[in-house]
Amino acid sequence: MSWTDERVELLKKMWGEGQSASQIAKELGGVTRNAVIGKVHRLGLSNRATGASPAKAEPKEKPAPAPKAEAKPKPAPKTEPARPAPAPEAKPAIPARRQIIPAGQPLPPQPSANEISPEALAKVNEIEKKAKKLTLMELTEKTCKWPVGDPATEDFWFCGLPVEAGKPYCEAHVGVAFQPMSSRRDRRR
Repeated sequence: MSWTDERVELLKKMWGEGQSASQIAKELGGVTRNAVIGKVHRLGLSNRATGASPAKAEPKEKPAPAPKAEAKPKPAPKTEPARPAPAPEAKPAIPARRQIIPAGQPLPPQPSANEISPEALAKVNEIEKKAKKLTLMELTEKTCKWPVGDPATEDFWFCGLPVEAGKPYCEAHVGVAFQPMSSRRDRRR
């Protein structure tokens, strides 16, 4: 399912009328309630217009220009992006599970890459040359879902080769993703 202009317009109309995400999903067909909610947020429609809200929204818009005028002359936001630059240097000291990396920033080295056997890496490198390079929307239950690259860049893709039975990945990526417990224990020592 893709969001065509007609479907988006119908979504906007129904959302403006105050219909629930479930009702809109049912009317559109082929989408879930969560997909509707996600699209509403991406379109910036999350605040519904009700009988009392428009009157409140207008006064909020009048004071809004004053803070905007204050925000424009401040050079502080321009200097703040320089602060995240030192953060990647500090990232190795922070546990990976607590890191929040802004979109577009390079990911820190993943510890699991050091733990993978050279044979498995060689097999993965060879298989990725033959990969179908699918987008998220092209994946099916029969295609390998192994992500390749940085999701924040345009050259991000999924393997797409046929999956191993009962697994989400092809044979080469299963060898990297699912390793016997004993070999993992041995590497830690």
